[in-house]
Amino acid sequence: MLKTIPSILSPELLKVLMEMGHGDELVIGDGNFPAASMNDRVVRLDGHGGEEILKAILQLFPLDTYAPNAFLMEKVPGDPAETPIWDSYEKIAKAGDPGFTGFTFVERFAFYEQSKKAYAIVATGESALYANIILKKGVVL
Repeated sequence: MLKTIPSILSPELLKVLMEMGHGDELVIGDGNFPAASMNDRVVRLDGHGGEEILKAILQLFPLDTYAPNAFLMEKVPGDPAETPIWDSYEKIAKAGDPGFTGFTFVERFAFYEQSKKAYAIVATGESALYANIILKKGVVL
């Protein structure tokens, strides 16, 4: 254990966050997200939800201030699923980083393609639908 580092962040995830550079992207995938088939670098945080993971990551992870820095998978047209987690994610992101510029919504299959190019994917146990998020790393000032 270390002081001021959220205990939910595993040593493996801390290593990944440290390795990432400006412009690299990190996916936080919900429990339905096909993480293993999208990327070779997958950090498993099963049993933890997206909100607590997002909050913990943003305590250490600066968002990019030169480009869109947070992306959500948009709902498939006609899908009646509710997405209250999006409001929660927005509150967490606003409180967690002053550089948060709002969410860019990405069509489902385009989100998968973006995930394949991401530095890593965090696989969670989040049960909310459409709870997938991509964060673009910025610089520490």
